[in-house]
Amino acid sequence: MRVVVLTGAGISSESGVPTFRGKEGLWKNFKPEDLATLEAFKRNPSLVWEWYLWRRSIIAKAEPNEGHRILVKLEEKLGDNFFLITQNVDGLHQKAGSKRMVELHGNIWRVKCLKCSAIYYDYQSHYEKLPPTCKKCGGLIRPHVVWFGESLPEYALKRAIEKSRSCERLFQKLQFKLC
Repeated sequence: MRVVVLTGAGISSESGVPTFRGKEGLWKNFKPEDLATLEAFKRNPSLVWEWYLWRRSIIAKAEPNEGHRILVKLEEKLGDNFFLITQNVDGLHQKAGSKRMVELHGNIWRVKCLKCSAIYYDYQSHYEKLPPTCKKCGGLIRPHVVWFGESLPEYALKRAIEKSRSCERLFQKLQFKLC
């Protein structure tokens, strides 16, 4: 049986990663248009980076929870018949061991240079100087995540659609209960 699982912020909340919406959501206290748009970044890249470094510092302390680990076990059992689509940018699925997956909204630990378009992992939660610059060309870098007003990465969307169309079971909002 070919299985696809779609996860969102809820799966990482048990690991201490704040969600964006809901009763305790980050957007209750912060405005997306000030922190999660290209316009906000162009207006004040240091402020946007402060926000992302704060989020990185929280995520850096987080560990995968039982939900992440169960999905890894399911992947190990099903092999190529399993695929994970995540909206999360925290990297906890990978940290748990997930391999057959796509990140629809990017990854908070990757950056993209606005000058040379280089994309690379950067695990820092603090920079000596803000905004940070590209290690390859010295240009301005931004978090490689999807902001409001931006499209999902074409390759990620195509892969998610392809896997969803070919699966026999699609799961979302999984409830894991330990016996």
